[in-house]
Amino acid sequence: MSQSPLPASLSRRDGPLAGVILAAGKSTRMRGFKPLLALGGQSLLARAASLFRQAGITEIVAVTGARAGETTAEARALGLRSAFNADFERGMFSSVRAGLAALPDALAGVLVLPVDIPLIRPATLRLLAERFRASESEAILPTFHGESGHPPLLDARAIPKVLAWHGDGGLTGALATLSCATLPVADAQILFDVDDDAAFAEAQARLPRLDRASPREALALLDIHAAGARGLAHGQGVAEVALALARALGERGPALDLELLEAAALVHDIAKGQPEHERAGARLLADLGFTRTAEIVAAHRDIDPAKVARPAERELVYLADKLVRGPQRVDIPLRFQEKLDRFSGDEEACAAIRRRLEHALGMQELVERCAGRRISDIL
Repeated sequence: MSQSPLPASLSRRDGPLAGVILAAGKSTRMRGFKPLLALGGQSLLARAASLFRQAGITEIVAVTGARAGETTAEARALGLRSAFNADFERGMFSSVRAGLAALPDALAGVLVLPVDIPLIRPATLRLLAERFRASESEAILPTFHGESGHPPLLDARAIPKVLAWHGDGGLTGALATLSCATLPVADAQILFDVDDDAAFAEAQARLPRLDRASPREALALLDIHAAGARGLAHGQGVAEVALALARALGERGPALDLELLEAAALVHDIAKGQPEHERAGARLLADLGFTRTAEIVAAHRDIDPAKVARPAERELVYLADKLVRGPQRVDIPLRFQEKLDRFSGDEEACAAIRRRLEHALGMQELVERCAGRRISDIL
């Protein structure tokens, strides 16, 4: 996300940000104790601390309550400060107050994160910080498809207002009294909390897939980056064809990752209009943490089928893109003939187009051979 120069009145926002981790609850709906549950080899408290640090935030306070001795020991081992909330049984907002009250002076703002929201991507915090630096709002709230999630980022000057709030709704009620701006993000994890054992099992399943966008995250990306109706329609057309090809291949071989395939197809043209748009799109996705999706997008312009033993997600997005013009199916020779006609006076460009045509037809032949069916029959 680009930033415009800040007015002098906002220069204070160049100061440091802090993080408050809410880890005081009793975890009554789980067999284990949330702050110390191990996910991917780290406690949930360690994951929250790592998230903040990857976003450049080093002033971190862990709020303890139930089993405070154990949580404080873990916080100390992680190099975190801790603040004990004696009123933790009164609910989460009492922990918000304890954490905010324990912060040092000279901060620009603070992010508040419950310990049971463990899968947010670091890029989401960096985007929040960028928006905060360029904003005059008292709070920045991340949203996913219009729904607010965690963590909110509070201007330090709004902390006294939050501490003074005694109305309904806890932190949500306090935020309603502030001037808030929303930041749409392509990160479904801002809405996902580990509130019971089933949710923890879901977290374990989601963890290894954080390097790839989900289809809903892909749709959020298209909206955030203003792909428009045409960009959305083309992405959906490519996704439909790619999924059909994947299912046909799956009948005669290993199943492919259909969610990864669909999302990559949706966003393959996310940087359309930029020079070398496939590489620009891959960089955008990798910066957001979607490295696996980025690998597919980076290759969608041209792949030599002679270097492919069996088509997988990358190859199917590439081929599907050649089989779709706008939202409609098109034969590959026709698709490339249009390009040849457009560059008819440029022999070097035409040679490159003919080489890509040869690759596309070769990939189509490879998919047909592996699927045991013609493309026209599959689609």
